[in-house]
Amino acid sequence: MPDLNVWYGAAFSDYTCSMLWIKALHIVFIASWFAGLFYLPRIFVNLAMVEPASVAERERLLLMARKLYRFMTILAVPALVLGLWLWLYYGIGRGPGQGWMHAKLAIVVALLGYHHGCGLILRKFTQGQMQRSHIWFRWFNEAPVLLMLVAVILVVVKPF
Repeated sequence: MPDLNVWYGAAFSDYTCSMLWIKALHIVFIASWFAGLFYLPRIFVNLAMVEPASVAERERLLLMARKLYRFMTILAVPALVLGLWLWLYYGIGRGPGQGWMHAKLAIVVALLGYHHGCGLILRKFTQGQMQRSHIWFRWFNEAPVLLMLVAVILVVVKPF
């Protein structure tokens, strides 16, 4: 690793350098997890529109949805672990005047609920029990966008 003290001065410690690496990886895993949260409901829209006689199309979409759900679950784990590490070990968002972190954690819990809900919906599609329309899934698809918007504003602006 290059000597960052040369570039940024002696105040740039190993502590800060490792925190920035963890923060960067956290952002990458969060972005990847969100890609799945955005795309899986789009697959649900297509599944809701499949004609009953189109078995091959339905099975192909279900395969895509199962693989995506499994992959985005794998991505969510390191995103959450790294986020907890930043919060608990490095103290980001701890202490007085950090209400934005409590609000962000509430958003994370809501997103985990959304993720779990996607799994339940996928199970219902697999069992042939899903009765919702493609229009409902188009609206359902907007929830992670709004939650991400609020989370980013909380992290960047820190309004509380």
